[in-house]
This record gives sequence, C-alpha cells and structure tokens, in this order.
Amino acid sequence: MDTFVAFLLAVLIIGLFMRHYLKNEKKRQEQARAAEEKGKLFSEGPKSQHPHIDATHCIGCASCTIVCPEGDVLAMLGGKAVIVNGYKCIGHSLCAEVCPVGAITMVMASPSMGGDMAFLTPLYETTIKNLFIVGELGRLALIKNAINQGRDCIDNIAGRVSALGSRRSVPGVYDVLIVGAGPAGISASLRAIEKKLNYVTVDEGEMGGTVAKYPRQKLVMTSPVEFPTYGRFKKTELSKEELIAFWKQVLQRADFKFHSGEKVEEVKKGDDAIFTVVTAKNQYRAHNVVLALGKSGSPRKLGVKGENLPKVMYRLIEADHYVNKKILVVGGGDSAIEAAMGLGHQIGNQVTLSYRKEAFSRIKERNSQRIAVSIRKGKVKVVFNSAPVEFKENSVVLDVSGKTQEIPNDYVWIFAGGEPPTAFLKKIGVGFGMQDMTSAGSKEAKDAKAAALVPA
Repeated sequence: MDTFVAFLLAVLIIGLFMRHYLKNEKKRQEQARAAEEKGKLFSEGPKSQHPHIDATHCIGCASCTIVCPEGDVLAMLGGKAVIVNGYKCIGHSLCAEVCPVGAITMVMASPSMGGDMAFLTPLYETTIKNLFIVGELGRLALIKNAINQGRDCIDNIAGRVSALGSRRSVPGVYDVLIVGAGPAGISASLRAIEKKLNYVTVDEGEMGGTVAKYPRQKLVMTSPVEFPTYGRFKKTELSKEELIAFWKQVLQRADFKFHSGEKVEEVKKGDDAIFTVVTAKNQYRAHNVVLALGKSGSPRKLGVKGENLPKVMYRLIEADHYVNKKILVVGGGDSAIEAAMGLGHQIGNQVTLSYRKEAFSRIKERNSQRIAVSIRKGKVKVVFNSAPVEFKENSVVLDVSGKTQEIPNDYVWIFAGGEPPTAFLKKIGVGFGMQDMTSAGSKEAKDAKAAALVPA
C-alpha cells in the first residue's frame, strides 16, 4: 500500500512538472510565432551581419534567444532556434558565443540584400588596391565591430608598409591617411600609433563622427571591446558621453594627428601607386588610404513644402534645450524614437511622432518597450499611417490615412535616414554591385588552405 501511494505521489509530482513545462513551452511557441508575424512587417530581412543557424546541430537549448540584447531576433520554433526578426540584428555575436555546440556562425547578408554596395575583400580592401573601407560604411552597424575593423585594417597595412622597404621613405608621403574620426577611424589611428606608422587622420566634422551627433545619453555600446593603446575595455554598457570622454582620455596619452574641418573632395591614385587626397584645406599623399566615413552621410530630405524653414532640423544634439514647445518628430527608426522620447521628457513639451507605417517594425527591443511607456504616460503621441505634407511657420500639415490634419508646431525633427556617400565612392573609382561576402570569404579561405598544402 505504501508503495502504491508513493507511486501515485511520484506520478502527481511528475505530472505537475510536465504541466508547467508544457504550459511554458506553449507560451514560448506563441511568443515566437507572434515575433515571426511581427518580423513579416519588415520583409527586407537582415542587411549586414546576422546569425546563420545550422539546424542539424542545434540542440534547442534556447540560450541564443535569451542572450541577445536586441530582443526577438531569434526564437524557438519546433524545438530549434530560428531567425524571426533578422533586421534587428546589429552583430553582437553573443548568440554565436553562447551556443554550446557551435551551431551558430555570424555571416554577411545574401546577394539579394547587397545591392549598390562597395566590393570589399575580407581585409576590407576595395577594388582599388590599398584603398580600404571600414566601419559603418562597410555594412557593420555595431560600434564594437567598427573598432575591431579599424584595428585589424591597420595591422594589414603595417605589413604592407614594411614590405615596401626603401620605397616607403618618400618625402611628404604618409604610410596611411585615415578619413573619418568616428569609432573605426579613431581605432585605426590608435593602432597606427602602436605600429609606429607615419599617419594623419582628417574629418569634416568633430572627433567622434556619427556618435557625436547622437542624442544625449544614447546607449552606444553593449559589449566589451579591445581598444588599441589601452587594452580590453570591460564596461558592458556605455553612453555617447562616456564613450567620447573615454576616447579623449586615451587620445591625450597618444600622438593623435587629427585635422578637423577637412572634407575630402578627391582621392586619386597616381602611376607611382601613391594616393593624392584633396580636402577643402589641404592636399596629402599616402601609400594607403582608409575610409572610415560612416554611412549616414547627408540627412535625407522629404521634399515637403516648407522644409527649408529654420525650425526644421535633422539632428538632435541637446534635447534639454527645448522646453514648453510643440514638437513634431518624423520617422519610425531608433533615432526618431530616441529623439521623441528625449524631447517628450523635457518640461512642458508636447511631442507628436509621425510614422508612415501602421506599426514600428524595425526598432531595438529596448526602444520598443520604452516608447510604449512614453505613450502610456502621455509623453509622446504617435500618429501612425501619417506623413507631413507642409511645414508652416507655426503649424504642420499632416496626411493621416488620406485625411489632412493641421497641428500647432514650433519645431520639427526629421529622421528619414541619410544619403550614404556612394556617389563619392563611385566618383573616385570604387567598384559597386551585388556581392555575397560570405561565399567570397569562404572561397578565399579555401584557396588559402589549399595553397598552404602545396609544398614550397
């Protein structure tokens, strides 16, 4: 009798555990399917780095879905990890690092998503020998990746410069000229100092590049990174101000040759294989050129009547300078969301966020959660399916689902993306087109392996 009671008790306990497990599993499946449906709102898919999952090796542990800082990039369906919102991936690579069986590798986007991109080798070299592109313009959005690229690119250049021998010592010729002082450009500059290269860095703006133009307190880095001249920087979360302050601190300890206010107008390669770089103020000559320009370029304009009014702007630097104002923010990406929230939390502001689609579908998970709170608290009013049709001195006219609506307004911020410097790159001769970086890199690796097996 005691045995029978013990057996029933064991069955009851196991049953309760199974019921709890199946209930949680059903909930996870529902969340995954909801995320998958949400992902369909943005059909273009990932445009840069994203995880490739080998389903034959995936053991369904769900570690990758838990560790991703961007939220529902991955989900569990049918006991396997799958990509449901690949466009949110910005290359953290934590999913690949945490996978216990190595079933995840980080790859570049497929050719169908690679139109109008500069051809780059795995060493970041363009179709012009010794002309390199690193950072955001090289298709990787994450600051950590930009820093790594700048560092690795200079390592390659240092080897090439050393191989020049006596040809290196040409009067007035730098070993490398770096265009851009953002994350990739600063990393490249610091590495050039470490490698004792003769270099110079130029930028049309201030030190910090695109990061310097971000809203205050914007979170810009979420994982540790290796900084040249400093070592491993272990802080896992960094705001814009903290990162720029850190850069300035590091650069004070090094010979940072930086010329600001110099927009590059021309890059020409002579018959002697030396580049001539013309800026608005100077002319330089260098054996190698690294373009760390960023991809935002000039802000994209809407072409709306009244867009030339002084109250219409494209970048928000100091949100706290605007109080007791009626504000319109246009856009549905992370920059628009963050600007709207920043302005909405200032005293007396009435912030309206206009977005042309029916829902946000391409923002980071943390921003998705924060904007929901801001809407609930009345800090930001969101008008979906809308677009501005005219900006007036004291108002804005919106088209809302086909109907015209005029609202009072003091300031407008437009976040419609940027026009990348593709025209400049094509002008200087960089090759463009469709390219599968994954297969190209794989082929080069296989060729190198095969060459290594051939006896000298």
